[in-house]
Amino acid sequence: MPTRHNTESMVIADTPAAILEWAARHIEHVGIHQGPRLFDGPGRTATLPCWPRGALQVAAGRGRGAAGRTYDWDRIDRARDQAFAILAEILAGHPVDADDPAAKALHREVIDRWSAEPGRTAAIRAAHARAA
Repeated sequence: MPTRHNTESMVIADTPAAILEWAARHIEHVGIHQGPRLFDGPGRTATLPCWPRGALQVAAGRGRGAAGRTYDWDRIDRARDQAFAILAEILAGHPVDADDPAAKALHREVIDRWSAEPGRTAAIRAAHARAA
């Protein structure tokens, strides 16, 4: 059964597929924002603007954890890193070397270079389909 995370939910996604779905819904809900008003508007947090990598971070709980609630941050962070890797591979069109000690930085670099291009949500949806 597919996950159906609501962008207003306090539930934090903890699988790569759920993080990718949540991020795509978040971008569809608030749009991509760049420039001086990055943090303005509904759905964006005070610390993370809505852009592809930021949407993945917000999906993985950054800036929206509930006070008094405990989360398995190790599991969530692993799932977030896997979501970054899957998306980076979709964007690059080939596997991005996960054995490279700098793999996390490489995944983020691939995503950041792509961030200004059209079709961002479609690529995140393709990564979600692959992770599901």
